[in-house]
Amino acid sequence: MEAKTISMSLPSNRLLILPTSPRSSFVSTSRFSRLPLKRACIGVDGFRGSALTRWNPIVSTRRRLVPPVRAASSEGSPGLEKVKEYEEWDSWTAKFSGGANIPFLMLQLPQIILNAQNLIAGNNTALSAVPWLGMLTGLLGNLSLLSYFAKKREKEAAVVQTLGVISTYVVLAQLTMAGAMPMPFFVATSAVVTVGIILNCLFYFGKLSTTLWRLWEDFITVGGLSVLPQVMWSTFVPLVPNSILPGTTAFVIAVAAVIMARTGKLSEEGVKFVESLSGWTATLMFMWMPVSQMWTNFLSPDNIKGLSPITMLLSMMGNGLMLPRALFIRDLMWFTGSIWATLFYGYGNILCLYLSNCTSKSFFAASTIGLISWIGLALWRDSAAHGHNSPFRSLKELVFGP
Repeated sequence: MEAKTISMSLPSNRLLILPTSPRSSFVSTSRFSRLPLKRACIGVDGFRGSALTRWNPIVSTRRRLVPPVRAASSEGSPGLEKVKEYEEWDSWTAKFSGGANIPFLMLQLPQIILNAQNLIAGNNTALSAVPWLGMLTGLLGNLSLLSYFAKKREKEAAVVQTLGVISTYVVLAQLTMAGAMPMPFFVATSAVVTVGIILNCLFYFGKLSTTLWRLWEDFITVGGLSVLPQVMWSTFVPLVPNSILPGTTAFVIAVAAVIMARTGKLSEEGVKFVESLSGWTATLMFMWMPVSQMWTNFLSPDNIKGLSPITMLLSMMGNGLMLPRALFIRDLMWFTGSIWATLFYGYGNILCLYLSNCTSKSFFAASTIGLISWIGLALWRDSAAHGHNSPFRSLKELVFGP
């Protein structure tokens, strides 16, 4: 049966076609992209009201532009099949991203349980082996990425980062109880974590003012830019002098950049660049982790025997599960961090373990085949969902835009 259509004008001077069939979806060719038509008339991102009159200024990255489809087409038409395939892969990538919580949680739980056992036994010295500064760096990275994904309305990715913040904070609390982390640093960390989680929750549900959110963004931008150079410099100590100059210099530059951006001293492109710095610095912090690990392996090859192949596999799986979503929504920063951690931190350390005869050939072969198959599947399904003939088209759009 041919569906009736309703046409109306939008502010963007585009045409919106609404099929009246309850089983259909409407497709917008405007820059606001598509939204499912629901009987309850829930607006964008859950705001109550008509989907035609209410609009959330922060648009979810899930509602991306798709090729326009004739509303009068039958359900079996190729056009609607393409839309259905797009929506299915959209849903699956979100589920994969949310599923990354499982391997990431399994990464931290053994350390938390071991720390608790040592604390109960009074073996506080054992907790000194856990570097609290490295854990703190990871926590700040998780907190910055939490704000990044909350702003993009990527719920599943935001939950992953929230879990990372909480689990790392638990480890830091255990280190403080053992005397391995100075109390003043833990108190400051507790304040930042508490404020950060509350602000992100309020912002996600539309309960936070723009002014407070910008202040928080400026804070994590300055913090990220200050920590990253210092961590990178400290990796190569004692080959380089132990100094706080990199962090101090970066702090001054970051404060100056934020002030210039907020006082209108920068161009529009410059302001956008400053606003993106917090996400990129957090990503670069996580990208530096495999570099630091491989540098340690290079200096002390015997230390690689202390790495667990299962831990590296879980890291590879957790980051790999987020690759399809990052590719699907064309988020270059997210994809860069995930593919780097998947290949260099997870698989790279599995390769080092195999070359050092610390893992079996079958384990290495299974990891290699699984990784190649997963990346191939993600590229194939993404190109099919977007209607491309080649997966390289998806990668091109990821880097250069559609």
